[in-house]
This record gives sequence, structure tokens and C-alpha cells, in this order.
Amino acid sequence: MINLSDIVKAYDVRGIVPEQLNPEVARALGAAFVTVTGARALAAGHDMRESGPELLAAFADGATSRGADVIDIGLASTDLLYYASGQLRLAGAMFTASHNPARYNGIKLCLQGAQPVGQESGLTQIRDTAQGYPEGGLPAPVAERGTVSSRRLLADYARYLRGLVDLSGSRPLKVVVDAGNGMGGYTVPAVLGDAELAPLPLEIVPLYFELDGSFPTHEANPLEPANLVDLQRRVVEVGADLGLAFDGDADRCFVVDAGGKPISPSAITALVAVRELAKAPGSAVIHNLITSKAVPEIIAAHGGRPIRTRVGHSYIKAEMAVTDAVFGGEHSAHYYFRDFWRADTGMLAAMHVLAALGEQDGTLAELTAGYQRYHASGEINSKVIDQAARMAAVRERFADRTSATDTLDGLTLELVDGSWLNVRASNTEPLLRLNVEAPTSAALAAVRDEALAVIRS
Repeated sequence: MINLSDIVKAYDVRGIVPEQLNPEVARALGAAFVTVTGARALAAGHDMRESGPELLAAFADGATSRGADVIDIGLASTDLLYYASGQLRLAGAMFTASHNPARYNGIKLCLQGAQPVGQESGLTQIRDTAQGYPEGGLPAPVAERGTVSSRRLLADYARYLRGLVDLSGSRPLKVVVDAGNGMGGYTVPAVLGDAELAPLPLEIVPLYFELDGSFPTHEANPLEPANLVDLQRRVVEVGADLGLAFDGDADRCFVVDAGGKPISPSAITALVAVRELAKAPGSAVIHNLITSKAVPEIIAAHGGRPIRTRVGHSYIKAEMAVTDAVFGGEHSAHYYFRDFWRADTGMLAAMHVLAALGEQDGTLAELTAGYQRYHASGEINSKVIDQAARMAAVRERFADRTSATDTLDGLTLELVDGSWLNVRASNTEPLLRLNVEAPTSAALAAVRDEALAVIRS
């Protein structure tokens, strides 16, 4: 077997098929997952990638060899798998590589109730257990092998989300949705269309709804501006009120306004936080440390308790559990809801945006203007050999202009002019990630360019 450290990452499994991730590896991980977690039953789903069904079947074979029952839910978005885990009270395994290129696949694992399984919550032990199995095989199966059954949950998932956000009273909206040939093409018609539920006052203009794991149109990664171009153009062409773009497994959602301008995930975090705080006054709301500083300002202004965390879903979900937070948001367009087992769901965030827009007469740009108070660089990656040395150099360069410093996640410097910057090392690549925010575009450019010059020197 390959060295599993190459594909078992901080939060999930990602590898090239079949060189790194193949049925043998999936089978071993399935057996190890049950051995380490003690799960007696689990739900498993897969996205539109061609390798998904075979890998899921092998994982299920390994899991049942250790006595666990597996419910195969078939095609699914990641948040549909989380729904299955939460509603059915099962552990879960989702076969997806999210926005990665076509040659990849992966596994996102969770415990009952969509509780995350990451490097610090069992994934390392699962990796080591699977690595220890004999070459090409597993331990002898337990006396009573588990079973595999099938169940489809798309309609139940759609009905559940409709119960959380009522769109029936919205004014009519025209919405372009770019599924990027990913799982949004499967879930959007069920939730926002009228396949089995009552019709909504929405005109959905589909873009790349055909499920195709080879991604023939563009990568299913809306975080990259180039992958939003088709959506932006189409929104303007058809005179839509807004556009939505989902990533490959549809757990993230990006938004553009009627003019095709992207709305930052920080602004969406603030918008949804305001709506959730209206239902649960005084609640905690989680935001990671590289969302806009407008986010905690707006949360506090609406009576909420802003709580700052490290980047990453396992940290967000853990803090939500401790604080009973009603909502959490990240700069990467992951949105977490207490009403959804603290799991991330792009679809529910999209529904909140649609409801907020549909409840008033203005445009989305007007609605979100107050949530976009500062100028942000977005995340800028640089290949760096000695990450620690470059971070130290950044700290030294800005020392005479720094009003506050913290090392919660990488290095964050608050500057005396109201700007801030964060530099973080990648867990898996020789990269430094830079984020800058400033009161003006000129200040942003100055801080960004100076920091990059130090990082890349």
C-alpha cells in the first residue's frame, strides 16, 4: 500500500486515482474507520466523479468486514451526506475531492450527527490503523459481518431545508446558477425547483447542470475568479437578480450581484448572521480570523457575540459546539448552521441570500453595501522554502506600524492605520498564504505589495 500520509490531509483524504486512492486503499480506510471510531452503522455517498461508486463499494466492504452496516445514499452533495448523518444519527463517509481536478477523488468522514473527523479528532489514528494492515489485505472479518443497503434522501433533504428558510413569500427573482458540472446540478432542482415540492417564486437559469466529473467547462472552484466569468456574463445577459456558483460537492456557495460583481463571503457571513441573530437574539456567531473585520462589528451591532477562530471546519464546528453558536462563516464560503448539525451547507446559505433579497425591493448590491466596509486582497499564495523565516521577516518589516500581534493561526498584525494582514503556512505545500484588509484601496495595495515583497524576497 502507498504511504497514506501522502493522501490523508488535515481534514480529509485526497489523492490521485488510482495511483494514490484506489479500492485497496478505500477498503483499508473503511475497516480502519470502523475500528477506530466504533461506528456500528454509517451512511456513504459519492459525487459525480467516475471513480466514486467503486471506491464507495470498497470502503463499504472494509466497513462491513468489521461489523458495521452501511447505507449507500448514492449520488450526493457533501451537505446531503451531512443531512443523512444528522437526521439518521449515523457516521458518514462522502466520496468527493470537492474542487480538485478530475484525476482526484477523496473521502470526507464524520461521526454521528455530522461531527467532524480531522487530524486532531481521529483521522491520524484511522490513517495509522489502515497503514498497519497486511499488504493487499485486511484482518480476518468479525464473526457477524455488517450489511449494505441503499436509500435515497434527496427529497427529504430538500424538504428539511425548505423548512429552515421560507422562500414562498419572496418577490419573483431570476437566478442564474452555475453548478460547474458538479453536485449543485443534482441538488438545486430538488431544493429550489419544483420537482416534488411546492413551486417557489424563482426562475432558475441553469448553467452547467450536467453531472460530469471531468469538468469539461471549467474547474468547480468558484474561489478562483476565472471560474466565475461564465456566471458573471450570463447574469448580465439574462438580466438576473443574482448568480450563485457552487463548488464540485456543493458545500460552498459564491454569490454575484445583478451586475456580475462578486459579493465577498465575508459580506454573506454578515448578512446570514444578522438573519440568524433575529431568530436567536444574543447568540454566539463564529468567524475565522481572516474574514473581514466588518463581520464581528456587524455581529456585535445586532446583539450577537462574535467569536474568532482558526481557519478550518474542524475548529469552527468545535467552537460552535462549545458556545452553542447559531451560525459560523469563513472567507472560503463555508457556512455552518446550528440548525444543520453545525455542518456546512452552501445551499442553506444561498437560500438565506435569496430570502433576504426577496423580502425587500432593492438590489443585492444595495442590500450588501453596508456589509462590505473595507478593501480586501483575497488569499494570495507564494511558494516559500523557509516559511518560518519569511513570517519572521514580515513581522520585523511592519514592527514600527503594528498596534497588535497574535499567533492564533499563523501571524496576524493589526496596523496603526486600521489595516491588518495575516500570513499562514500551508499544511500540505511549501506555500505562505497572505490576506490583507485595509480602509482604502490605496492602503490595501501598499500593505499587500510590501508584504509580498518580503515574502518573495
